[in-house]
Amino acid sequence: MKASTFTEQTYFILLSLAAESLHGYGIIKKVEGLSNGQIVLAAGTLYGVLENLKKTGLIKQLENQEDTRRKMYRITDLGKQTLLKEYAKLQQRCLISKQILEKGE
Repeated sequence: MKASTFTEQTYFILLSLAAESLHGYGIIKKVEGLSNGQIVLAAGTLYGVLENLKKTGLIKQLENQEDTRRKMYRITDLGKQTLLKEYAKLQQRCLISKQILEKGE
């Protein structure tokens, strides 16, 4: 996934799947909680992002589910690597920002 298409919503969706597999509504609620209510995903937005993440191999839809009404999603190894790279970029941005803001430049 290109850096320019890695949105805040995408980051939090991958983050929500980092520790557990979830269905769509579970992802919506987890993202809202992780972001302290700053990101509230509409279903249409969520499923558009999920489709893109599946196409790029960052997540996969689980097979052989008992409840066929709810599609479950899991992050892939590539998704975890991508999430870690984005996390490192965010840390670097925060460090640079802190240095500049504390110096008053």
